[in-house]
Amino acid sequence: MENFNHILLFRTDIKSEEDKQALQPLLDKNKNIEQWNVDLDDEDFVLRIVSYTLKHDQVIEMVQDRGYKCCELT
Repeated sequence: MENFNHILLFRTDIKSEEDKQALQPLLDKNKNIEQWNVDLDDEDFVLRIVSYTLKHDQVIEMVQDRGYKCCELT
């Protein structure tokens, strides 16, 4: 069975392409983030981050510091 602990999922209020672009510099410059995306078509506006070192609470703090809601999706 494959381990997917490096894929972090979050429910957010990143609802538009403009919101996504506002976070892009923050997420792109973070060397601990291998890949990220936001599903703007999902009702939970799911933020998916691939990282082998970041923890959920670190990502939540980063996103909330930019004024967006973010919580772990379980």
